[in-house]
Amino acid sequence: MGRYLFVSLPLTGHVNPMAAVAGDLGRRGHQVLWAGSESFLRPVLGPDAAIAPIPLRAHRGQADRGMAAAKSRWDGYIVPHARTTLPGIERAVADFRPDVLVVDQHAVAGAVAAHRAGLPWASMAPTTMELTRPYRSAVPRVEAWIQQRMAAIWTAAGMPGEPPHDLRFSPHLLIAFTGHALTGPLDWPDNAVLVGPALAPRPPDTAFPWDWLDPARRHVLVTVGTLSLDLAAEFHARVVEALRPLGDSVQAIVVAPDGTVPDPPEHVLVRTRAPVLELMPRLDAVVSHGGLNTVCEALAHGVPLLVAPIKGDQPINAAQVVAAGAGRRVRFASVRPKPLREDLLAVLDDPSYRAAAQRVAASFAAAGGAPAAALHLERMGNPHT
Repeated sequence: MGRYLFVSLPLTGHVNPMAAVAGDLGRRGHQVLWAGSESFLRPVLGPDAAIAPIPLRAHRGQADRGMAAAKSRWDGYIVPHARTTLPGIERAVADFRPDVLVVDQHAVAGAVAAHRAGLPWASMAPTTMELTRPYRSAVPRVEAWIQQRMAAIWTAAGMPGEPPHDLRFSPHLLIAFTGHALTGPLDWPDNAVLVGPALAPRPPDTAFPWDWLDPARRHVLVTVGTLSLDLAAEFHARVVEALRPLGDSVQAIVVAPDGTVPDPPEHVLVRTRAPVLELMPRLDAVVSHGGLNTVCEALAHGVPLLVAPIKGDQPINAAQVVAAGAGRRVRFASVRPKPLREDLLAVLDDPSYRAAAQRVAASFAAAGGAPAAALHLERMGNPHT
């Protein structure tokens, strides 16, 4: 059977869909190894995952919005991650001798390692930021600057000449965890496959108070992702104020750090983490920052969204949700409690939003998810199948 080496950034939203694909490959009898931080990957992947440990080094924080966010994402995170992880990835390649590398689009060192070893590799797109390349036509100077950063990674690795192609896009296979019903028509590379969200069971949250959920009330999840929690205290406060008068009909689960939501009303449950996939079948709406994982997990379950994008690909995802009719968009930094409540009630009360979310869910199911992605990777490892 095949041997697959997975390389991702140490971000939960990047690892989760790739982990679902890795799990499906394992069930098909293939060998899977992850190259990355043991301390980060182990709690996400579980006790049985095979990991080639690479020390996790701290990187600079990312700016909030706009061009500053793009610059800090590359100079403060992607570039240093590539430089510090490349030696460990190449050791894993030498020791494990994979047939295929499976590489997060932002984990550029995996692409470099594949080139050096002459191995086929697949790009995995856990966000739409690089997938849709918004700067290419809108701000070409930024796109050129990103290309320069990838060229610098290539040169620093001792590779000859210029990169033969954009290192975010494998010439062999590009797998995107979204679907045409959400993205609409885009100019996809010929080797791109859209498989929808790749979902798999996650380590259980045994402490979640399931008996708190009142079946007579509607349920809302509020989550702004792990990278945005430092920006979210004021937004959470406004969300709680928007929810405060709705106690007779709505319960909300707010994912927030301890102490950042003081004195919530009884119908608002504040948790540092929540079993999102287990909650989805019980939810009537999700209030989100618009990260692709959260958006697609909600839509895969036919749950409409109220999206408050902050940075990165989140405005793209919010626009796609609105265009699909599956939710509304609000301003993260400036929306006030009353209009926030009105938008949330519109999503909860107007059945057209759930109907649109269910249409997207059907298209995601048809795209195949993790099993479809695993099948494409399996064909890479054995092109005669």
